[in-house]
Amino acid sequence: MLIIRVFRLHHWIKNFFLFIPVFFAGEIFNLEKLFQTSVGFIAFGFAASTIYILNDIKDIDEDRAHPRKSTRPLASGEVSVRTGYLALTFSGIMALSIAYFLSIGFAIVLLSYMLLNIGYSFGLKNRSILDILILASGFELRVIAGGIAAEVPITQWLMVMIFLLALFLAIAKRREDVSLDLSEGSVTRKSTSGYTLEYLNAILIFNASVMVVAYIMYCLTSEVAVSLKSNYLVVTTIFVLAGLMRYIQIALVENNAGSPTKIIYTDKFVIITVLAWMVTFFVILY
Repeated sequence: MLIIRVFRLHHWIKNFFLFIPVFFAGEIFNLEKLFQTSVGFIAFGFAASTIYILNDIKDIDEDRAHPRKSTRPLASGEVSVRTGYLALTFSGIMALSIAYFLSIGFAIVLLSYMLLNIGYSFGLKNRSILDILILASGFELRVIAGGIAAEVPITQWLMVMIFLLALFLAIAKRREDVSLDLSEGSVTRKSTSGYTLEYLNAILIFNASVMVVAYIMYCLTSEVAVSLKSNYLVVTTIFVLAGLMRYIQIALVENNAGSPTKIIYTDKFVIITVLAWMVTFFVILY
């Protein structure tokens, strides 16, 4: 079962972004579209695992010197590099095969995602600002793939809003790296040399502000109101504000932001806020 850890299945939660188009289109109960999106979810899961394993193999020496990453299966030596390559090949083949089964368009988006992240692993991650834009683009590609899989349209405001949310998560991730560097007194990633904690705090708040405006504009857009047959989506803004305020509180007041994925799993306030947003949006929409 140790080999399963190499795939980092807990990070597959990020692939729920594929369900955003079908959810916002009001088609979540369409079983055919839901099935197609679920298949796409699995394809992107294997694609993400491929990139994670590739990154772990490439950075194995750096990870061994890292206080947290040294416990990963490859870095710790619990799983051999040869086994890592076998797992990488398996997940890559599974990702592309499933994507091709869905559609050529979906396969092209998934391949673009993989190529972008391969470039990220082989040097682009060391370019400050570009690194967080690439991370955010990965989430945007997931949403585009979800729209293709479910064959539902994606509004421009939704695309903008998702990119800003993804950028927020990417900035938060990089902030974690910089905070760790400061606490350890060493540089764990080359790109962090282009950031300071003050700069990341500033762009995190700036991005959050723009994201809230984009979300409100999405809810108030007549095109959305007509397509979703509701003028009350703006009510859900309170949960978006609450969730962002809580994360910023964790980051700036408690100085305990850590991984955004981990926060979504563990912080009760964030969990309740996300669930409340989903339930409220669901009731209004469906």
